[in-house]
Amino acid sequence: MPLMDFQLILDEIDAELRPRLSAVEGKVASYIPALARVSPARFGIALRTCAGETAQAGDSAVPFSIQSMSKVFSLTLAIRALGEALWERIGREPSGSPFNSLVQLESERGIPRNPFINAGAIAVADRLVSQGDAKAELLALLGRLCGEPIAIDAEVARSEADTGFRNTALANFMKGFGTLDNDVATVLDVYFNQCAIAMSCEQVACAAGYLCRDGRHPLAGTPVLNAAQTRRVNALMLTCGTYDAAGEFAFRIGLPCKSGVGGGIMAVVPDRLTLCVWSPALDRTGNSWLGRQALELFVAKTGLSVF
Repeated sequence: MPLMDFQLILDEIDAELRPRLSAVEGKVASYIPALARVSPARFGIALRTCAGETAQAGDSAVPFSIQSMSKVFSLTLAIRALGEALWERIGREPSGSPFNSLVQLESERGIPRNPFINAGAIAVADRLVSQGDAKAELLALLGRLCGEPIAIDAEVARSEADTGFRNTALANFMKGFGTLDNDVATVLDVYFNQCAIAMSCEQVACAAGYLCRDGRHPLAGTPVLNAAQTRRVNALMLTCGTYDAAGEFAFRIGLPCKSGVGGGIMAVVPDRLTLCVWSPALDRTGNSWLGRQALELFVAKTGLSVF
């Protein structure tokens, strides 16, 4: 599909959904004070094709807190460093439970169900701490992937740490079961800071580009992951990437997706493009209320799906 068609489609989606911002049904993530102040009246969308063509609409250049979308990139670092050994203490199954469930973690004796729920991402952060300076490595990876410096929003990071009681409980549970190797406070510092990374839709769409190119860097073409590893990341995004709404996303959208409570959702069309949409108001499952509608419209207008 030519670039101009993609641009036309994004413009159509923006024009159709923007009027709904005045009557948004979702709510911003008020349990993180720094996110509670973000206006729900924002909507941005951007994509980048395998060939490097771009299209964008709305608030696509506005940075926002990527939150759990960062888990895709921390997982990528961990796979690069550890390979198959990463999965010794992290599962690969959908949770069917809220992303911060304590009950499931206790019943499964400290082994997170997958790397995209909070417990799983904390376990991934622990592995990265064992490898070196995890925060610096993650920012460096993101900077290389989108070709410009990426930073952590210090206010959001402090807000995460000040209110992250349930995440602290998850980490201590895992430490008690022997799932974490490192000091809980050190691991949580990495996790809270990765969630506080600020990026725009345009930056995310570019950074995620290796996921639609068999693991090849979106700008340089060099390997980020190998093709098999990339397929596995996409499979986890499809089955586990949108909390306990993953089945509904697969049914209605049919693309590997990863969402965050900052209101962002990234999506992958293998061998074609990567897409990021942002609107801060969330539905009851913690996914962007308008972002999900935008992805449904995109698939309906383009016919692009893995099914």
